[in-house]
Amino acid sequence: MGRSDKKFCSDACRNAYNNKLNSDSNNFVRNINNTLRKNRRILEEACKEDDKGKISKSALLREGFDFAYFTSTRTTQKGATYVFVYEYGYLPLENEQYLVVKDRKIPS
Repeated sequence: MGRSDKKFCSDACRNAYNNKLNSDSNNFVRNINNTLRKNRRILEEACKEDDKGKISKSALLREGFDFAYFTSTRTTQKGATYVFVYEYGYLPLENEQYLVVKDRKIPS
């Protein structure tokens, strides 16, 4: 029986309607989150020893790193600006090299 003012014939119909309604925005967010997760994984791999490491720009790009996606930036007292993907940050160095650090290892 059910309510006389119900909008959907069943829970499955209601779920299908809401999933379709939200799918475009969900895909947008999902794609961004996937890119951020991939960037984080690449930085994590580069940061094996003592929570820091170095990697070349070409190696980052070869792994699929997307420099357009990051979660924050942080500038040290000395003026160096680290770009972060969650807890992993990178700092451009000379010769297209990057210093990669885990959050707690940033010099002040």
